[in-house]
Amino acid sequence: MMKQWHKQHIWWGRFLASDPGRKRFQQAGKATISLVSAVFTMMFLLNLWNYSVITPAIISGMVGMLGIFIAMDDTTAKKKVTTVLIGVSVAVGITMGSAFAHFSLLVNLLMLGAIFSAFYFSRFAIRYFSMGMAGFLSIYISSILQLEVAHLTWFYIGIVFGVLYAYLYNFLLFKGSVHMLRRSMRSFHIQSNLTFTILMKMIEDPDSSVKRRKVLDKNVRRLNEYARIVASDINEHDLNKLWPGIEPSQLRLYVFDTEMLIQTLTDSIKRLKDLDALEYAEIRRLLVWVIRSLRDAEVLAQQYEPRFLEEAEKAIQALRLLITETLNGEEKPKGWVYLIRRIESIANHVLEAAVTIQDSLRISRPSLKEVEEVAESPGENEEEGTKEDVKKLRPSTRKAIQALVAGSLAIMVGEIIAPAQPYWVLLTTFIIQIGTESVGRTYVKAFQRSVGTVIGALLGFGAAKLVSGNSELEVFLLFVVLFLAFYFFAVSYTMMSLFITMLIAFMYDLLLGGISIQLMEARVIDTIAGAIIALTVSAFVFPKKTKDKVADSFDDFFAELESYVSDYVRSFTNKEGKPLTDQAFDLDQKLQVVKDEAQSLLQRSDTTRSGIGRWITVTTAINYYAKHLLASSSRKVPVRVTDELQDVFQQTEEKITHNIHSLRELLKENESKSMLWSLNDEREQIETLAPSRLKSKIDVIHHMYYVWRINQSIVALGQELGAEVDRTQKVKR
Repeated sequence: MMKQWHKQHIWWGRFLASDPGRKRFQQAGKATISLVSAVFTMMFLLNLWNYSVITPAIISGMVGMLGIFIAMDDTTAKKKVTTVLIGVSVAVGITMGSAFAHFSLLVNLLMLGAIFSAFYFSRFAIRYFSMGMAGFLSIYISSILQLEVAHLTWFYIGIVFGVLYAYLYNFLLFKGSVHMLRRSMRSFHIQSNLTFTILMKMIEDPDSSVKRRKVLDKNVRRLNEYARIVASDINEHDLNKLWPGIEPSQLRLYVFDTEMLIQTLTDSIKRLKDLDALEYAEIRRLLVWVIRSLRDAEVLAQQYEPRFLEEAEKAIQALRLLITETLNGEEKPKGWVYLIRRIESIANHVLEAAVTIQDSLRISRPSLKEVEEVAESPGENEEEGTKEDVKKLRPSTRKAIQALVAGSLAIMVGEIIAPAQPYWVLLTTFIIQIGTESVGRTYVKAFQRSVGTVIGALLGFGAAKLVSGNSELEVFLLFVVLFLAFYFFAVSYTMMSLFITMLIAFMYDLLLGGISIQLMEARVIDTIAGAIIALTVSAFVFPKKTKDKVADSFDDFFAELESYVSDYVRSFTNKEGKPLTDQAFDLDQKLQVVKDEAQSLLQRSDTTRSGIGRWITVTTAINYYAKHLLASSSRKVPVRVTDELQDVFQQTEEKITHNIHSLRELLKENESKSMLWSLNDEREQIETLAPSRLKSKIDVIHHMYYVWRINQSIVALGQELGAEVDRTQKVKR
């Protein structure tokens, strides 16, 4: 069947798994359809009334697009309000822009005011940024198209239709967060199965090529990304409608365990090959059996067949017997047995999570039709983050001032190099400043924007010349490149800029009756000028250095790690431990932020690059160890330790928490020197006092292994910043 093709054909699985939940496709599709619907509705009405002006249709399409694309609130209820307010902002902007169209100074001030307000008031709620952006774009369009007050009634009608279509497509026809979650889980399963298939081929093939290893590593990284996306999509409301009976924590844990099993298999199989363990046919057979049985277990299928999980249970039990026989044999256990043991442990976690999910589904299925829709709680609008020093500028204030300065410079430069259309430079400057807090991020975005514009200008000019005169085909291509610009927005800013420039080429050809190479050259020059202005202001007006932003991102990661590790170690002495799955995904997300912020530094060739590169490498290893704490932890059997061991665990928790906190202070340069503790004494005591594997259901030493690895990495990073290591002293209480 076609549904099973992805298990046999890797290329088909890769295609099906791309765009988890089809979020990008749906968002781009909604924005494009909303724009098209608004434009053609207004064109129909304008033709019906024999009104020759088409600008109301353009305004209507803009509102239909913005109502979907820039409504970025965290709940549906808030997005509904923001969609209406975007229409209000556009109406105000169009009114003022058309009323003062002949007063360039006032138009300049209005644009700068809208830009400043968008950034400054975003501190209170993200909808104010959306409203400011909509206001700026409406004033900008008013200036470019020279809109007249006489047509305001039709503009208002167009705005109403734009809002209605945005609301219709976003909240009524395509509201499907439930379906998005189903598709996200399907993408995750397909990507998991694809990676399982590659792993089985590696096990069965005695000679694994470098190319296959690279393909495997790439797919594991992609699976990690999908796991983060799926975890963020899981919520109680959608689960109750889609898979009633399953708790969000259960599904997140299943996703986490599956991801960790594949990561563990990837690393362990490479090492097993190096240790020649895969020369044994029985080991190969059992590993392939475990992987295939888990791959074929469609856990969330409504018509689920229990035999799939039963097969997985038999395979894991057979692997467990092999481990027991090897450990209890007369010969000293070989080094590879512990790799097999870790695979068995995490595979068993996946099995347990799958069984729990199926039990929950089986209990709830009889009442599936009785599920009631739960209203989405809008929640309170709380400001996130820590309180800032009143003497320091808030990020929103700093960004607003930078935008004001950059906008003023962009208007002056635009008047000099392109007096006919002076605001293109301003538009570029404003767009580049969105989402770029540091100089490095501004540089990356400015570079991507410039490259995308140059390539887009060449392709757009050529395509527009090729289809010039065929207006129907040109309109069709215009909507195609618009969709592609939206689709690639979250993936590649360069690709988005490329398609936006092609869009402009088609619009110029349609609206101006032709396009010239000089016109496209002017747009390229304007874009590069705007990029340079945005970068210059970012570097000299209240600059946020890239190294400082990277340091802040590292601090966020280690703050989360401090809480995570502390909760994990306390679980050995506290009967009611906290669930750690969400924190594990948060660590993943914060590590990705570190990598994104450090992107510009990693492109350099000096010592800064090597230093940041090493820190990212070590932090990535720490994140790997931290996730293995949860993957290796006991889920069912409560951990019981002696009073003597409890004291050692408490000392361990205090020391590692102190070390992480000290490292954070060193990163902030709040301490010139600090003392970090080794955990060698605690490790020795635990290994001495812990009950043996045969006498206890819980292998305490096994569960603490990655705690030692995390602390070793923390100490190594601290030493690079000038900290000293005390290997004996106890924490003062």
